[in-house]
Amino acid sequence: MIKAKVLDIQNEQNLHIVKFDFNGTILKMMSLALNEKIKIGVEVILNIKSTHMALAKDFSGVVSYSNHIKAVVDEVENGKLLSSIKLKVNDTILESIITADSSKRMNIQKDDDITIMVKASEISILEVLDA
Repeated sequence: MIKAKVLDIQNEQNLHIVKFDFNGTILKMMSLALNEKIKIGVEVILNIKSTHMALAKDFSGVVSYSNHIKAVVDEVENGKLLSSIKLKVNDTILESIITADSSKRMNIQKDDDITIMVKASEISILEVLDA
């Protein structure tokens, strides 16, 4: 569960860009439809599919992904084809599913510092908490 607070809403025609505060990290969501309960200051639960989280180790540079979340590897489960990487962001555990080849190539280990990257179009609001 990613609990976040709505900081800003920008819109043009039917396109909305919503900014959230997630434990001091700014996240952005792009959406064509926006629930009328979504207003600045409202707390929400955000959803990001495990398969939509790109991981970077020792990252430096500029990419088009709007969202960069600093995390620490909590657990690595390498399967034959896929790997489940559990990532800790403060008190929140997120899971990224990547190919086993990528996990091995990156040599992802417990306690590694990782940057999670997510496109704004891959974040959605699962629940409005206090509207």
